[in-house]
Amino acid sequence: MINKSALLLVFAFMIAAPVWAQSEEAAVKAVIESLFDGMRAKNSSQIEATFSENAIMQTIETSGDIGMVKAGSVVDFIKGIGSLPAEMNLDERITDYKINIDGPMATAWTPYEFYANNKFSHCGVNSFQLVKMAEGWKIVYIIDTRRKDGCN
Repeated sequence: MINKSALLLVFAFMIAAPVWAQSEEAAVKAVIESLFDGMRAKNSSQIEATFSENAIMQTIETSGDIGMVKAGSVVDFIKGIGSLPAEMNLDERITDYKINIDGPMATAWTPYEFYANNKFSHCGVNSFQLVKMAEGWKIVYIIDTRRKDGCN
């Protein structure tokens, strides 16, 4: 005979695990959305709050099928966005989220389309690495691709 309490406990864990995973995915997505909302608003404090200290930012520049990694500076990125003229509008539109989480580590794959002053500029994919720290999920690494062809 199965103990009813044990069976209820197992059932509770089966229900709780997917709910926890969904709430963690939502928290990771919220950090990424906050980054791009801050970029649209030119709010350097909001952008800075999404990154961990010493976060790394890189982009892949391509020549044909060959990629070269170019290092960027999160500090320079934040300063640059914060000092944009009022009439300059940047809008990075995420078209999908693929988020994987293992404990305090998450990865997010986010295809995007980028617009400057409401004019299409380029598309590509961001690859984010995030860590759940005492303050919540923070971006520790981002690398992206950029292209003008093959966009939707």
